Amino acid sequence: MEVRVGDGDRELADRLEMEIDSFNAATTGLTDGRRLTVRAVQGETLAGGLSGWTWGGCGYVETLWVADGFRRQGVGTTLMDAAEREMAARGCIQVVLATHSFQAPEFYRQRGYTAIAEVADYPVGYAEIHLVKRL
Repeated sequence: MEVRVGDGDRELADRLEMEIDSFNAATTGLTDGRRLTVRAVQGETLAGGLSGWTWGGCGYVETLWVADGFRRQGVGTTLMDAAEREMAARGCIQVVLATHSFQAPEFYRQRGYTAIAEVADYPVGYAEIHLVKRL
């Protein structure tokens, strides 16, 4: 057996995601997993976006990003509102996400998210915060 370590292999990452999704569905019987993306544009400019997924009555936000020139203008709120509406429409009863202490934990708390776990020194000097909100 040969083991190869690399800086990133999109094909491998996609394959692993497909394999674990298949295992999870077979094990739980929950086969409703779907990707979720929300895009905010102004003209041809990407103002921000959100990516995540829904599965088994749960929504997960993997990434929320707003471009520098659009921050503090409600774009993040618009993206989260759209994602939460779609998650609810897909039958989700809760949303889970993680953010870092230097990112936007207060933004999520103001939206009704509750911190359920914190990982110190991730990265060193900061924390990763896991949050949940019931829909």
